[in-house]
Amino acid sequence: MRVLVSGASIAGPVLAYWLSRRGFDVTVVERAPTLRKTGGHAVDLFRPAMEISASMGVLPQIEALATGTNHMIMHREGRARPFEIDLTKIYAATSDRHVEIMRDDLSEIYYAAGRDDVEYLFGDSITAIEHDGEVTFEHGPARRFDVIVGADGLHSNVRQLTFGAEADLTRFLGGYLAVVSAPKALASRGEMTCHVGVGRLAGIYTAEHLDDARAVFLFRAKHELDYDHRDALQQKDILRESFANMHEQVDGWLGEIDDTPAFYFDSISQLRLDRWSRRRVTLVGDAGYCPGPAVGGSTSLAVLGAYVLAGELAGADGDLLRAFAAYELQMREPVHRSRAFARGAARGIIPGSRLGVWALTRGAQLVSLLPGSLSRAAAKLNTKGVRMHDSMPVPDYGATDPHADEGSYRRWN
Repeated sequence: MRVLVSGASIAGPVLAYWLSRRGFDVTVVERAPTLRKTGGHAVDLFRPAMEISASMGVLPQIEALATGTNHMIMHREGRARPFEIDLTKIYAATSDRHVEIMRDDLSEIYYAAGRDDVEYLFGDSITAIEHDGEVTFEHGPARRFDVIVGADGLHSNVRQLTFGAEADLTRFLGGYLAVVSAPKALASRGEMTCHVGVGRLAGIYTAEHLDDARAVFLFRAKHELDYDHRDALQQKDILRESFANMHEQVDGWLGEIDDTPAFYFDSISQLRLDRWSRRRVTLVGDAGYCPGPAVGGSTSLAVLGAYVLAGELAGADGDLLRAFAAYELQMREPVHRSRAFARGAARGIIPGSRLGVWALTRGAQLVSLLPGSLSRAAAKLNTKGVRMHDSMPVPDYGATDPHADEGSYRRWN
C-alpha cells in the first residue's frame, strides 16, 4: 500500500518510520527545501512518547540532546528580588519519564531513524487530492496513492484541501506565542530566566549544543488580533508593544528582534475538529487535533497519534474505513483530555490578574521546595491535571524493530 505523508516535522517522520517497518511504501513531502533547523522552541516528551521513542531505538539520541534546563530564576513584575525554582522537581511532579528537547533536534532524530526506508520529497507541496487518490504537486508530477496523511501542522494544507470550511474550526485560547533566536551569551547554561506579570510572560534559555539562545514570549489578548500571518514586521511590532517596559532584561531580548535569524509568532489556538478522516485522507498530530501550542502537550500527542495510526492501518488489511475508525476511537479520549488541559494551562501560564501571577509563582515555589517524593505522590492523585500526559494509554501493536525495548509496548492507565 502506497502512503503519502505531508509534513516532515514530528508526526510525519514518526508515522513514516512505523509504516515503513510494517511493510508500507511511504513517501513524505515537505514544503521546506530541507529539514527546518533554525529557530523553534523546546518541547516536552512525556512517558508515552518516551516509550514510543525507546521502541524506535532513538531514545539515547533524544536524551543526549536534552536542553538540560533544570533551574529557573523567576522575576515577578514590579518586585525587586527574584526567586529560584528547581525545575527537576516540577518535571518529576508532571511525569515519571520526561525530557525537554528542541523541536528541530527532535524532528531531525525522527527523520534520521527512518530516512533509509522512506522517500522524502523536499521543496514541494500538495495542490490537489482527487477521490481516486491522485495527488497533484506544486512542482513534481502527479502521482496516485492509496492513503494520504496530513501531518503538516496547525495550518495544515491537507486539512484545507480535504475538509473545506470545517478546516478552520479553531478555538482561540486567549494568548499568543513568539520565539526569537538571540545571542547565546544572553542565557546561562542549564538555567532559564523568566519574567512574569499580568497577561505576559517572557523567558530565555539555551542548551550546551546550541549556537544561540531562545527567547520565548507569551501574552494574553481578549480577542484574536488582526494581523497578516505572513507579515513578520507587523508581528514584531505587536510583540514589542505587548512587552514594553516589563523589565530592562526583557527590553534587551526584544532588542534582538530586528537581527534575529529566526522568528516565530502565532496564536495559541485549539483545533476543534472531531473527525480527522475523509475518504482516503486522514490527519495526524497538530494537523488534526492541535490542543494549543505550548500549553497542551501537542508534541507527545503527535508522537502517540502517529504510532496509533500506523498500527491501525497495519491491522486493517487494506480496509481504510476500519483503520481510520479505529484510529479515531483510540485517539478520541487523549485528544479531548489534552484540549481540556490546554484550556486550563493557557489561563494559568499566562495569568490575567495579580492574583493569578501570585498563584503561578507561589505554586512553582511550593513544588520546588517540597521533597520530590511528596510532590510526585500528590501529583499522581490527579491524572486529569499535571499527570494527564503520562496517563495516556499506548496500545500494543507488537514489536517490528530489532531495536525495540522489551517493555516498550505495555499499556498503562
